[in-house]
Amino acid sequence: MRPLLQVEELSKSFGDLVLLDGVSFTISEGQRIGLIGANGCGKSTLLSVLAGDDGHDSGKITVMNGVSVGYLPQSPSYPGEMTVLDACFWHSNEVVETIKLYEQCLATDGNPGLVRLMDRMDALKAWDYETQVKQILGVMGITDFAQPVSQLSGGQLKRVALANTLILRPNLLILDEPTNHMDIKATEWLEGYLSTNNITLLMVTHDRYFLDRVCSVIYEIDNKSIYQYEGNYSYYIEKRQERIDELNAEIRRANNLYRTELEWMRRMPQARGHKAKYRKDAFYELEKVARQRLHEDHVKLTTQASYIGNKIFVAEHLSKRFGDKVILDDFTYTFSRYDKLGILGDNGTGKSTFIKILQGIVPPDSGHLEVGETVKFGYYSQDGINFDDDMKVIDAIRDVAEVIDLGNGKRLTASQFLQHFLFTPEKQHNYIRKLSGGEKKRLYLCQVLMKSPNFLILDEPTNDLDIMTMQILEDYLANFKGCVIVVSHDRYFMDKIVNHLFVFNGNGEIKDFPGNYSDYRQWKAAQDKADNPKPTAAKGEKRARPSSGKDDNKMTYAEKKEFASLEDEINKLEEEKKQLETELSSGQLSIDDLTSKSKRIGEVIAMIDYKTLRWLELSEKKQ
Repeated sequence: MRPLLQVEELSKSFGDLVLLDGVSFTISEGQRIGLIGANGCGKSTLLSVLAGDDGHDSGKITVMNGVSVGYLPQSPSYPGEMTVLDACFWHSNEVVETIKLYEQCLATDGNPGLVRLMDRMDALKAWDYETQVKQILGVMGITDFAQPVSQLSGGQLKRVALANTLILRPNLLILDEPTNHMDIKATEWLEGYLSTNNITLLMVTHDRYFLDRVCSVIYEIDNKSIYQYEGNYSYYIEKRQERIDELNAEIRRANNLYRTELEWMRRMPQARGHKAKYRKDAFYELEKVARQRLHEDHVKLTTQASYIGNKIFVAEHLSKRFGDKVILDDFTYTFSRYDKLGILGDNGTGKSTFIKILQGIVPPDSGHLEVGETVKFGYYSQDGINFDDDMKVIDAIRDVAEVIDLGNGKRLTASQFLQHFLFTPEKQHNYIRKLSGGEKKRLYLCQVLMKSPNFLILDEPTNDLDIMTMQILEDYLANFKGCVIVVSHDRYFMDKIVNHLFVFNGNGEIKDFPGNYSDYRQWKAAQDKADNPKPTAAKGEKRARPSSGKDDNKMTYAEKKEFASLEDEINKLEEEKKQLETELSSGQLSIDDLTSKSKRIGEVIAMIDYKTLRWLELSEKKQ
């Protein structure tokens, strides 16, 4: 495989915080690499450095000649006055620059250099660029192309930036959390797009199904180094455990030997030190190994939720709309003890509004709620993070509670609870302003859980959380003695946690489905198949004989007729294209004629491409 990007002995730090220490790796053509690691380990920083948006302390990054790099940052930004469509033409690349020059040429008297620019447009297949941009935006739920980007949510802006990055079709795609704030429909489209196209990819994502189905190589950042695994996420899980087991065994051996060598160092007379220099050097190398962090087995965190009575929560005949947009339409449901409910639906169908109505944050238009006296909500909101950046991590948790009850007389202090969520004692005494975005989300989650709620409502809790934290949260929720409502686009997370779903289909239609996400997908596929059965032969009509396999690649009668006509159609389109090119380069057209014929030549070229591909497809069949 041809190498596209090479990294040699790369180091990066912020002050006294070292993120990467002498890492080396190569990205080769066709590799689809998933980058994994705990929040704050430097994943986003590494992507930013590789894309050229950030510097590094030492080492070398080599992008091979002719290789283009497309980069999606974690938090993209555009000038606020731009429209959605303008934003997709903002970043400079050869296609966009050629389109701009072409449009300038059309607006200039005499259209200087028009033929040359048209040839470049042909070579770059730039005629339908705008159409492709709109198609990708549409798949991602962005349909108002004239909307100013200043009016977009963070999630919508991320999807615009992703469309912008994909349409460039670079040799190497670098994507930082592309599925964040993206609904399942769009995530599955992106999954298919990245899997089926010959794309070279380096990506940070915490969507484990996405990693499994898209990535063929996993890079893990751990302890300032990068470990490589030639396989998908499932393979990585298996091999990572083997690596940790080997490391733990090595550290234990080193610790045993270290005690012996430390005693020797203490007893050795200083005058004879020069005679045992080799042993002293070996001692210091041994000390480095012995002081490595020992990976402990995963500890499950089970806390005591507040008592929850028999009467939990009843929603009766709820209705809610915003103008013509219906969120709820006569919705009724009675929550039972230990309900684990997942909420699915496309963006904009009202999921977040629904859970705010349940808590009384947003009033319904009609209907009423009855909440049990013992219910104590814990609400994790997408926009709920509001920390004092000058506060220390441990103080943010102590403000909520000093201890948390585990049941059976056991308790955890605020510091011990933070350690369960991967905040080391050193990190706990850092200022919040030093935390990464994912670490702040993790701290906010700790605040919510520290209150010992018995009815948890989690709105997109997995966005920006690392996989290790999500595994801890999954264990916590699986053992949680209370009710849980989860709004999430993380399919793996939903499969692990929920036992039934509310599926928001829009216009107030909500389906109550008994099962998890994978169960629902199987049911939906069966329903779609039943609703759209394959056409059967009409009464009295002979059924087609099953194919033996020998002539499966033989043209049908209809395909023969299509093939015969395609050549004539392509020839006619080629003639029309030549005529249009002659007229456009004559310099005698009015502005209106010039505009209409320029539009027409783009349509003709697209039709030629389509019909040529169809001709090639049919030509491979037997006549």
